Formats: sequence, structure tokens, C-alpha cells
Amino acid sequence: MKKKPEKRRIHWLTFLPLLIFLALFLFGVNVQEPQRVLEQAWNICLDCIGIG
Repeated sequence: MKKKPEKRRIHWLTFLPLLIFLALFLFGVNVQEPQRVLEQAWNICLDCIGIG
């Protein structure tokens, strides 16, 4: 008699860090954080080459 293979259960805690990351990512995009980071990087680069 063959045994049925057991189904592997995926524990919900495995996905908790992913859900936290996704929530924080969406919050950052919602408050336009990527635009602010790009503006700061642009200003730093202009200061480094002596234009800004």
C-alpha cells in the first residue's frame, strides 16, 4: 500500500515580512518619497560637480 504524500503547509508567518515590506513600500510611494530621494540625489550631484 502506498501512502499519500503529505501536503506541505505554508505558515502565514512566512509571508509576514513580505506583507510589511509591501505596506511600507506603498506608503512611501503614496507620500511621494521616491521623488524626494531623486531630488536630493540630483542636488548632491550638482554640488559635487560645482554647478549647484
